Amino acid sequence: MKKIIFTIFAAVIVGSFAGVANAQMMGGFSNSSADWDAVVEHTLREEQEGKELWDKLQAKELTCENLSDEQFGVLGEYFMGQMAGDSHAAMNAMMIQTHGEEGEEQIHIIMGKRLSGCDTSAAFPTGSGGWMPMMNMMWGGWSSPFGGNNSTNNVMNFGFGTMCGFGWIFMVLWWVLIIAGIVA
Repeated sequence: MKKIIFTIFAAVIVGSFAGVANAQMMGGFSNSSADWDAVVEHTLREEQEGKELWDKLQAKELTCENLSDEQFGVLGEYFMGQMAGDSHAAMNAMMIQTHGEEGEEQIHIIMGKRLSGCDTSAAFPTGSGGWMPMMNMMWGGWSSPFGGNNSTNNVMNFGFGTMCGFGWIFMVLWWVLIIAGIVA
């Protein structure tokens, strides 16, 4: 019995290292073309503009109907700054890296519309991939826009990765070993 358990355990260990690593930075590249100082300056300036606009909106000096997308964008910057704090500029740099400058601006416009209460049903443009590509990858249904990891399986693959259907066999054997260990 010990030989069988050892053989199964060894096969699982060897099999766990046989997979292919698809490690990459979010967005598929590891450096950003965005200038850090420019991102910080832009973020601080738009946060301040957003605060002034939010104060006017709260004082009823402005109405939602009279706001442009650019104004909703600075409102989004303000709200994101309130939520993210000091990491707001880093998050902006990451969004520029992942979605481009236009995509980053669209995200702030949607945030401004939603969080100001002006348009709580504002939706992301189709194909934006949402704000959290890493979470989409973990839940499944995520494909890299760069073609390096086009898969609809989640990160755990549930036995359909490199080892194809053999993953299910190892999963069943693992649980049999666990149950046998508990019973014995």
